[in-house]
Amino acid sequence: MGLKKFFISLIPTPLVKLFASPYIAGDSIEAAVVTAQKLWDGRRVCSTIDLLGEELESDEEVRYSVDVYERLIDSLGDQNYATISLKPTQLGSHCGTENCQKVIRGIVQRAEQYNINVTLDMEDHSFTDMTLDIFRALKKDHPTFGTVLQSRLFRTDDDIISLKSMNARIRICIGIYNEPKEIAMQSKPEMKKKLLQQVEFLFKEGHYPEIATHDEAVINDAIDIAEKLNIKKDQYEVQMLMGVPKQAFQDKLIQNGILVRLYVPFAEKWKYATAYCKRRLAANPSMAAYILKNILHKTAGKR
Repeated sequence: MGLKKFFISLIPTPLVKLFASPYIAGDSIEAAVVTAQKLWDGRRVCSTIDLLGEELESDEEVRYSVDVYERLIDSLGDQNYATISLKPTQLGSHCGTENCQKVIRGIVQRAEQYNINVTLDMEDHSFTDMTLDIFRALKKDHPTFGTVLQSRLFRTDDDIISLKSMNARIRICIGIYNEPKEIAMQSKPEMKKKLLQQVEFLFKEGHYPEIATHDEAVINDAIDIAEKLNIKKDQYEVQMLMGVPKQAFQDKLIQNGILVRLYVPFAEKWKYATAYCKRRLAANPSMAAYILKNILHKTAGKR
């Protein structure tokens, strides 16, 4: 563990919640739904909503997560700007692939009643096979079901080949999990270069790439690839995290006819949100420093 990540790991939960607040919609379903609605009404930005939580190891916790997702789906209703994202380790992976698949199928079926698309998130490399096995099994009966691939893993080209002819929604991203050098690239420039190669590969394989990065140069290069291949603008989208200050660039993309979707996470129980928040802070520790500076200034001003 690097020094930066070590210090972030020591931050108590209340401060983690405060420092990560720009990345989080709030602590209720209502907060997430309202955030998605405002993004759409105000800027025509789409969302994918995620209940924070991972590596749950009890049936009770899984039932809780399913209940929240069902209530979220009912609250969203039939609309065309918000999807939802699911994590296998939040939804029964502790009891094996078959159990997890059954749980996820139930959520997908409920979402389909409202025409809400569902994406199966990708976690660290130890869950890649399980995630793709579940995706392949459910995609046959649920054609709008999507998943995620991470450009940093050496295996990802082969994973794209394994999804041949599935015409799938594939979020392609670098990935934020710390992966060992034996199985994953360690250089950010190398990961970005590979991501662009895989965007082109996904286009050629007939998939719908969801290009998930905050690097404007990479996004512009991906758009150039689409234009070179005569890919229409409704055959891909750009995805970013809520809270990352890219509004002007996002608005420009939207004005040019490209769909932009933000990852909108929320939590009802913050003990489940801590791991995600700490990864976000490790990726962008300046956010924590910025918020702390503002707090100190406000505190000093009250004296």
